[in-house]
Amino acid sequence: MTSLSPARHEAWLTLALLEGLGARSLRRLFDVQPDPVALLSSTPSSLKAMGMSPRALEALLRLRAGQDQELKQRLALAWQWSEQPGQHVLCLGEPDYPELLRQIADPPAVLFVRGNPALLQDPQLAMVGTRHPSPRGAATAREFASAFAASGLCVTSGMALGIDGACHQGALEAGGHTVAVWGTGLDCCYPKRHAGLAETIVASGGALVSAFWPDTKAQPGQFPSRNRVISGLSLGTLVVEASLNSGSLITARLALEQNREVFAMPGSIHNPQARGCHRLLRDGAHLVETVNDVLRVLHQPLCQALQPSEDPRRSDNPLWRWLDNEPVSVDWLSEQSGQPVHVVLQRLMDLELEGLVLHGPAGYCRRPA
Repeated sequence: MTSLSPARHEAWLTLALLEGLGARSLRRLFDVQPDPVALLSSTPSSLKAMGMSPRALEALLRLRAGQDQELKQRLALAWQWSEQPGQHVLCLGEPDYPELLRQIADPPAVLFVRGNPALLQDPQLAMVGTRHPSPRGAATAREFASAFAASGLCVTSGMALGIDGACHQGALEAGGHTVAVWGTGLDCCYPKRHAGLAETIVASGGALVSAFWPDTKAQPGQFPSRNRVISGLSLGTLVVEASLNSGSLITARLALEQNREVFAMPGSIHNPQARGCHRLLRDGAHLVETVNDVLRVLHQPLCQALQPSEDPRRSDNPLWRWLDNEPVSVDWLSEQSGQPVHVVLQRLMDLELEGLVLHGPAGYCRRPA
């Protein structure tokens, strides 16, 4: 279900489907024009000036001319899917979109959710690892997930065989919540043997999440996108057991790029499924031997996440998310946001007039609360 107006709902879905418009490009367009309806109705020259690629612009013009029936069919499918009880579409610029995921450089335009969408705003820890764990590794994943869930953290993973499944099971056994992010559409459970686990997650107040259209079947190239959502939703990522070529290392790298914490568990030097974790530890990941090793590191971000989500100083200005307590330059803000320097300066002036930022010799920063 969705509380959006039909026009805004359709606009977000259209942007998500538009050929040639990737997540990073959409983020930059959205920072310039946060209204999806206005964005889609902008003139071609305005869209070019905002940075829309020629390929995406051509696709939009074909749609306006009524020449893209396939896209219209995909829109209808998503709309019908979201009308079913317990099924939701969360859109990037809307209040119910997960705040931590919104902060990454390339958030998906829409998320399909079965179950409890509000859970995605809760503090989450990603737990990931190999599909072929040792018996001790699987048991450790289950035990730690239970402990994290009992401490109030939502355990997020990818519902793959092995470590992922053990983490979901552990959270459920503790009576906690868990989020499963899929690399397929939510109508195409993969692996099929986890269909029962998926239903248990939903029935227990958890959520199934995907950035892919509901009928999207499994393809190898889709799983890095799933990993980006897993790490983006979470305060940190814990790799329980992983080989050197495990996809879990991709999730850990993405977490670092998203400025999130990375944790890893050590294992036997004789276990090839521990070598990925050992590499992460050599590269500076937090060593985890006990649950408290994670909770200590996450103490400050966890306290912040548990505070009321309504920040009285929160601004709709698209530069707000790039500003913090440390001063940054106009050029840096322009590079990060993808906006021209003159636009950045105007938006900074607006924030100064609102009393939200300070300007000093080193640049701009948020005014202390």
